[in-house]
Amino acid sequence: MSKRSKRYRNLLKQINTDREYPLEEAVKILKQIANAKFPETVEFVMHLNIDPKQATQQVRGSFSLPHGVGKTKRVIAFCPPDKVQEALDAGAVKAGLEDLVKEIEKGWMDFDVAVATPESRKVIGRLGRLLGARGLMPNPKSGTVGPDVAQLVKDFAAGKIEYRNDNTGNIHAPVGRVDFPPENLAENIRAFYNHIVEKRPSAVKGTFVKSAHVCTTMSPALKVKP
Repeated sequence: MSKRSKRYRNLLKQINTDREYPLEEAVKILKQIANAKFPETVEFVMHLNIDPKQATQQVRGSFSLPHGVGKTKRVIAFCPPDKVQEALDAGAVKAGLEDLVKEIEKGWMDFDVAVATPESRKVIGRLGRLLGARGLMPNPKSGTVGPDVAQLVKDFAAGKIEYRNDNTGNIHAPVGRVDFPPENLAENIRAFYNHIVEKRPSAVKGTFVKSAHVCTTMSPALKVKP
């Protein structure tokens, strides 16, 4: 197990890891203890009562936070020629189909999110190994495939987030930056929490959310009750 840094250990002394904090208090504490030389990302983690091995208990999708995540994402769009200009006008850094696929096959990966129209999926299927390993393959379940390519580009460029449970039943999501007003961070977290609760798979029995934690890029996690 890797040894924690001195900075991390000092931060750990300032919080009670056994306590469940009210959300607003936890956010204020994170803002107080954040001392990195850059505006740290705030991450929200939910541990769900699901069996990740069961297809009927997967929790996956996309969500637009009320106050965004604090950065503009670089979005590319896989779409037919008649929608290329529409995607570019909406903010896509690149748009196209066969030409864009070939560019990525040659090694170009300078983007954060890829979206696609339904009819484009057959063409981009051969990028499965390249994009899938990086979590960048457009997929209807993650909300990155749809007929309105311009709206997809606008939403994800503005900070719409994708999420998917990991193999331990956790969902991790960036919910803003530590320099956000505390009330904006709290609203983002609570909105995402409520969204996930609404996505509860019907196969899940008993308590759905086992626990929730919030942390920054460089800080210990605080247990919270949204």
